[in-house]
Amino acid sequence: MSWNPTEHPSSIQTNTSAKYSYFDFLEKPLEMYVFIDPLCPECWSMEPSLKKLSIEFGRFFTFNPIISGQLHALNSEIIHKPDELRDTWELTAKRTGMSCDGDLWLENPITSPWIASLAIKAAELQGKKAGRIFLRRLQESAFLLKKDISNEDVLTECAYKAELDVQEFQNDLFSTSAKKALQCDLKLTQEMEVDRIPTIVFFNQFVDEPGIKITGLHSYETYVEVLKEILQKVPLPSEKPPLEDFLSFYRIVGTKEVSVVYDWNVSESEKELKKLQLKRKVKRIPVKYGSFWKYIS
Repeated sequence: MSWNPTEHPSSIQTNTSAKYSYFDFLEKPLEMYVFIDPLCPECWSMEPSLKKLSIEFGRFFTFNPIISGQLHALNSEIIHKPDELRDTWELTAKRTGMSCDGDLWLENPITSPWIASLAIKAAELQGKKAGRIFLRRLQESAFLLKKDISNEDVLTECAYKAELDVQEFQNDLFSTSAKKALQCDLKLTQEMEVDRIPTIVFFNQFVDEPGIKITGLHSYETYVEVLKEILQKVPLPSEKPPLEDFLSFYRIVGTKEVSVVYDWNVSESEKELKKLQLKRKVKRIPVKYGSFWKYIS
């Protein structure tokens, strides 16, 4: 595709201060570690802010999702507290605007959460970008479609939707390489003393100072303030792409994500999305809370 939210060569020259030259961006100054779990509703609800950060300031950082699920606790809750899991998802959806259909835990509960985490690492063996796209398709399957993302058929479907080499993915799913990669993520979680998800840790590779850790779900403005602090400068945001390009790149997005990225309220976002719907560029996906939209290529 023509638009990449983390690569804007023209904006590098026009949207940076004198502190960094063009050549600094051959190696991005920041590393951003995002500690998540594919079944964490707050991690899912962070997606609008992560998209906006990538679009406006992605030229400054390398994005590293780290899988750090608390699998033992989740396994116990699935067995003993499915009602509480449902309520947590429902409340998160109402609070954040990102649909989480908690009925999953009563109708089609995830049976083996660790397999979903392992599948992400198997997908990453085909490249970091492949892993990120697969993670998104996995989240959509769980939060929007109420699918058991520990089921191998569902995982294969997600791999197909993410345009992975499906046969390679199936071969890698329970491989030693995938298991070692997951263990590395869990070890990194311990080393960085991450005890709650989601958590973001920023490191500046050009400055010999400790990183900055942000625990929990916060406003977009909070992440930008931390970005300013660790860059030790006030970065100017890159221009946003046209809405259709945004949809074309991400394929499936929520109204909430459009609202956050483009600084529109929900009504304005719905209006713009319906214009594309009339042009047969997108179709609405029925979900329990709000709306999601799929780009039609």
